[in-house]
Amino acid sequence: MKKLWQKNVGPMDRCLRICIGITLIIVGAFYVKGTMGTVLFILSVPLILSAIFGVCPGYSILGVSTKDLICCSEYCGLFKKQP
Repeated sequence: MKKLWQKNVGPMDRCLRICIGITLIIVGAFYVKGTMGTVLFILSVPLILSAIFGVCPGYSILGVSTKDLICCSEYCGLFKKQP
């Protein structure tokens, strides 16, 4: 069970999760009304929480980790392992 809650979300992944989560909240609150707005809000919650805590249970189950990846500015958008 301890392995399930180890940090496995890297800095770029966290940034993307927060940006997508905030976008979903804004779209759900201001542009989409009713049930779909609520659905977008509900979808944003796990994204933001996993970014805050740095843990993604789905990544743990699949054995994936982006914690050691950094953005390589030379190739803008490509990732490489930290030395």
